[in-house]
Amino acid sequence: MKPEQQNIEYKSSWHDDYLKWICGFANAQGGKIFIGITDSGKVAGVDGYKRLMEEIPNKVKDLMGIMADVNLHESADLYYIEIEVPPSQVSISLRGRYYYRSGATNKELTGAPLNEFLLKRSGQTWDDVIEPRASINDIDEKTIKSYLASAEKSGRLPEYLGLSTSELLEKLRLMENGQLKKAAVILFGKDPGRFYPNTFVKIGRFKKDDTDIVFQEVEEGNLISLLDGVLNQLSYKFLIKNITFEGILRIEKGEYPLAALREILLNALVHRNYMGSFIQIRVYDDFLNVWNEGVLPEGISLESLKKPHSSKPRNPLIADVCFKGGYIDSWGRGTIKIIDSCREAGLPEPDMKERDGGFIVTLFKSPYNIEQLKKLGLNDRQLKAVLYIVENGSITNAKYQELYEVSKPTATRDLAELAEGLKLIRRQGITGAGTNYVLMGS
Repeated sequence: MKPEQQNIEYKSSWHDDYLKWICGFANAQGGKIFIGITDSGKVAGVDGYKRLMEEIPNKVKDLMGIMADVNLHESADLYYIEIEVPPSQVSISLRGRYYYRSGATNKELTGAPLNEFLLKRSGQTWDDVIEPRASINDIDEKTIKSYLASAEKSGRLPEYLGLSTSELLEKLRLMENGQLKKAAVILFGKDPGRFYPNTFVKIGRFKKDDTDIVFQEVEEGNLISLLDGVLNQLSYKFLIKNITFEGILRIEKGEYPLAALREILLNALVHRNYMGSFIQIRVYDDFLNVWNEGVLPEGISLESLKKPHSSKPRNPLIADVCFKGGYIDSWGRGTIKIIDSCREAGLPEPDMKERDGGFIVTLFKSPYNIEQLKKLGLNDRQLKAVLYIVENGSITNAKYQELYEVSKPTATRDLAELAEGLKLIRRQGITGAGTNYVLMGS
């Protein structure tokens, strides 16, 4: 037997609770449940298989309104049941509750994920739905002008000159029969928060952890204005600019690449679940992260984000308008741009993961961040030594021996690995107990 996986589930006996798994398979990509087989894939047999062969298909039909193939198999005089569940094109519920198979787990859908699922099964996306409470008077003309200026540079929005605001929104498919769609309010609304309460972005400055907050700001507005507003808040209140001079020329360099920050924020604004929570940006001493509600779409893995991949936007209408306006350079390459920007700046590759029902991207200010160093497999002495150099500028072989109470051969071996193997530090000056080590590139 194949091991349990996304579309295969083994159960040693039957319980009606497993109808939830059938519902989950039907709402996802279909799958099979085997009754009478252990988790390891060994046939154990099932009691009362004749009764179950009648009960299971009837319960599936009566409680969920779908048909599932229920087959009886025999192996070494032991009987087991195979339940084959086809994927459904419509949403399936069990006693008023909806379940969905994701990976190797079966989840009950509630709240925003449920609303998004039901919209998708009805052939719609959230951003393409009419917003009956909004009118053309809720559209901000200043934002429209800003968008058109950007669109002119991109050259992706032909024949827009001379159009009225209503005609432009019709052209962008943001208006239908004189009514605005939700995407229009998000992109160009005067006050999107009046219609959808969690459209703002919250930025916090923290010290050691999430409980140690120094100050915070909230930025509100439509998507176009949020892009500039948030970046300005980060630049002037949350991040430090390093200043150098080339002759009389003053050069300011941010802690993080602007291109990476802009792309992360754009991804969050365009692809977030607008039925969920607000976007959260946390700035710490050594790193910052951006979280938005909404996990990756099916078919796109965390690993695929590191290379060009197909685009499956959660809000395709919002994404299309942003593309035509020149805000998105190329669908499916946003994460590549973030990674490349960090590499060009000499920073570690950003960390991207799904967390708390959303997606979080973390940028690191230095390759000597403690979290990054731990990933390299440094021992405790080496980790402390690198951080010591970051704080004090250098360390000698003799100081290493003194601080970490090791012999000279051990100190030499540890430092050589940091310098020659990992290339985090480099040797400076004489060799021996007085050998001095500094950060690579300093």
